[in-house]
Amino acid sequence: MSEKKIDFFGKRKVFFGISIALILIGIVFNCIFGVDLDIQFKGGSMISYTYNGTVDENALKDLVQEITPNNQVSFSISKNFAGNNEIGEGYYFTVQFPGTSTISAEVQSTISHALEEQFPDNNFEVSEFTSVDSTMGSKFFVKCLVAVALACILMVIYVTLRFKKIGGMSAGVMGLVALFHDMVIVYFVFVVFRMPIDSNFIAVILMILGYSLNDTIVIYDRVRENKAKMGPRASLVDVYNLSMMQCIRRTIFTSITTLVAITSVYVVCLVYNITSIQSFALPMMFGVVSGCYSSICIATPLWVIWQLRKKEKKEAESK
Repeated sequence: MSEKKIDFFGKRKVFFGISIALILIGIVFNCIFGVDLDIQFKGGSMISYTYNGTVDENALKDLVQEITPNNQVSFSISKNFAGNNEIGEGYYFTVQFPGTSTISAEVQSTISHALEEQFPDNNFEVSEFTSVDSTMGSKFFVKCLVAVALACILMVIYVTLRFKKIGGMSAGVMGLVALFHDMVIVYFVFVVFRMPIDSNFIAVILMILGYSLNDTIVIYDRVRENKAKMGPRASLVDVYNLSMMQCIRRTIFTSITTLVAITSVYVVCLVYNITSIQSFALPMMFGVVSGCYSSICIATPLWVIWQLRKKEKKEAESK
């Protein structure tokens, strides 16, 4: 029984349309909500407190806001697994003063005394204090962006050199387009879920770049092998469709396996309210799906279009 053939290239407009629709939706959300930078990048101060037992979160936030009425303040509460179980479950209460809204030692002391007086049975203690100058934060952000840009350039050079036989430059450029697609999707995840851009964003971007490029290289490698087997007269579209039939199952199953692992991490963090890891696992989940999709439906079809137009141009010049 012959293997069922699927015209992947014939469905390229559908693939491109899905990506364009997602990007347009992300742009709308970005215009509505905007994006916020964490204090790591835009500067500010952060105080983390440990406490045990249960407290009224609204009362906790209102108390700090009352002490610092002129400051822009954000709050987060997460599970502290080192908490004293004899008293109650342990938690972290984090107060952030972003941008130029830094706080003095006097205000820090006032907040600590107020928490001790308002919640005497919860053992509030200062766990960590961080202060980042706004100038240093912006420099750190620029350095992170430079690291991402260098990673993209090196990846494109690698693909270009490795796949010279199938048009290395075109393969590298289309791989870069797919990587840019994945970075945009991850960025919009942070926007839609109202998560501040922090070091987790950079970590997710760098991981997805490697993951997505690996999938793209697997497909390019299969295209190169089939092109050599089928000969120079074989249709490039047929070569691409055959290559996709041969490696799509492996690519999807690998992505599903990774997605299950990352989803498990996210669920555990959601149950125990570990916000620091949630902001890594959630965009990573979307990034894995986007990386698989862009390798199959964006990078290689665009490469085929490039090669077909290049062939048409040569034929027109020879006439």
